[in-house]
Amino acid sequence: MTASLNLMEIREAAIRAQYPQALALMEGFDHAPRIAKARPASTGTAPAERSPGIPTATGRLFRATTPGLTARSSAAQDGVHLIARISQADPGEALMSPAQASVLQALRRALATAMAVGELYEERTALGQLKRDNREGRLDPARRTEFAELLAAASLIGLHVTANMLSFLLAAQASEGQAEVGELEEILTDNPALALQGALWELDGILSRMDGSLKLVPTLTAWCERLMEAVAMRAGTAPRLEAFTSAAYRVEADDFQVNGFTPATHKRSTTLTMAFKKPTEVVGNHIAKYQSMKLAKMLMAYDFDKRLNPFAELGGFIFTFMGDGKPGTGKTTLIQMMAGLLNDYCANAGYPFRYANLSTESIDSYQGKSAQNAKAFIREIIDPAVIGFGTIDDIDQLAGKRGDRQSSSGQLEITAVLMESFAGANTVVRGNCTFGMFSNFPENVDDALRQRAGARFLVDGPQSKEDYIDLLSLLLGKRHQIPLGEHDLFAAQEIKKAVAASYDAHSRPQEEALKKVFDSVQGKIGALDTVARLGAYLKAIQEADERFTGRAIKNITDAIKVRAMDFELPDEWMEKPELFLTKDYATKLAMISELARPITVEMVIQEINRYADSEFRYADKSDEAAIDNAVRDMGRMEEAKKRYLEQRT
Repeated sequence: MTASLNLMEIREAAIRAQYPQALALMEGFDHAPRIAKARPASTGTAPAERSPGIPTATGRLFRATTPGLTARSSAAQDGVHLIARISQADPGEALMSPAQASVLQALRRALATAMAVGELYEERTALGQLKRDNREGRLDPARRTEFAELLAAASLIGLHVTANMLSFLLAAQASEGQAEVGELEEILTDNPALALQGALWELDGILSRMDGSLKLVPTLTAWCERLMEAVAMRAGTAPRLEAFTSAAYRVEADDFQVNGFTPATHKRSTTLTMAFKKPTEVVGNHIAKYQSMKLAKMLMAYDFDKRLNPFAELGGFIFTFMGDGKPGTGKTTLIQMMAGLLNDYCANAGYPFRYANLSTESIDSYQGKSAQNAKAFIREIIDPAVIGFGTIDDIDQLAGKRGDRQSSSGQLEITAVLMESFAGANTVVRGNCTFGMFSNFPENVDDALRQRAGARFLVDGPQSKEDYIDLLSLLLGKRHQIPLGEHDLFAAQEIKKAVAASYDAHSRPQEEALKKVFDSVQGKIGALDTVARLGAYLKAIQEADERFTGRAIKNITDAIKVRAMDFELPDEWMEKPELFLTKDYATKLAMISELARPITVEMVIQEINRYADSEFRYADKSDEAAIDNAVRDMGRMEEAKKRYLEQRT
């Protein structure tokens, strides 16, 4: 790619210098658990004989009486021998398999890299000097807190880099197998060495319960994911991490990058197999088509050096959107069009492009696995080193509705992950990716999840007579001699004209329930031409539908900002990267700012009506569906009661 990343190279010599220390950890060490419960002794071990009068072990721990050691556990230490553990993963084989050997190589490489990154962190902070002072007994008591915080930060860094790189290196061996490792407990932050010992001790226990060598890679991958999640959660509140998170590191030999606590994604094939559609092949759906085309160009404004998009800073970037419409109205065609545009733009600019769809295969019967699949999908798309486009087609089948007895636990897990990822406390919108949710039945999507869609695309398909003529001509192709007749082919699809007409149609609401609210408010306070009157209209909508909350207002204002950016980046900027794409961030920001439009009252009214129309439409359908189900249930009960009484007589 042409955009250079500001990466610090981790020298190969620095990594290999850590190989002996990493190998020593893998060969064996003793660890007394601090947080997790000690593992039970092997069941095959016979109890030792005792002399008469000596009581048997009660299982109670011995508590040291030495001052300063009374709070430390005296549980028996368990020897950890990972090389032996992994080598003997398949008891039926006398020799180590190539897969086992590659796992050991990857583990040593990951541990050594983590240690090398730890040394770089020491150099960029005061940790190195404080460690020397502590060894020599010269540590200033006033700096003990700083020393402890730096050690904890280095511990978190070492754990995350180890799990991150091991997962990255094992991705090539990943299979369809799945494993569940449960929650990790032995996450220590006293110092980096003890932190690695605690994590590897817990990994050894997990591997000891593993059933067969076929589960080796899935088990290790699941452990890596759990460890990264736990460490990233702690890192969110830990101090002294800026020296690590503000830099990016790269291991050239493995094509591996360290970007803070963001998991790396193994490089996959960049060839996207999809039947792309051109914008001219999308008939109708004018607003959805126009916004999809704009969004594709917005994504291309992402700056890989700054790791930020000017549109995300100025306001007007669409991070999540929902497209809803009847079956056959063109949702899949819109996906194919947008993915095709991004694929072509990225190929021209030399940017990596990644597309993924969260499918029903992600729903798993194992507890927690559906959530893991959803998180993997999110991580793959939000990777700041790529331009990403993620879709969740038929989201009403994937994400369960809370309180609905028909929703499986796997569906509810996916709902929770999507809600947290799209608008959670740790959500960071860089502007390098977007997520599209599509459904024929949006009323079946959980209300809170649906409201996390920042933009709404009504996919209503062809509407006018001209649309149907254009669609018929397009699908017939050229292998016929039927005359066109009196029709200006594709004139109705002229995007600017069609979009202007579509926006104007929302100057008044479309849904009957919302029309009553709109007319009532205007009848009481007059034209909606001030912020106060617009706010009164929003309050009236909320009184009519309690689901119209503060998040709805935020989504509306975001859509208004998108309208303020209602300009199309010139095609020439996409075709010739030097005109825009390869310029520095400040220049991109200035170029985009010059094109912005002022916000008008008409924009605000239209966006309020567009959003509220969609919510009323969803609510009406949801309520009607619930009423129909209740009527059906009552009818069945009535018939059952009738038959029961007939049988008694």
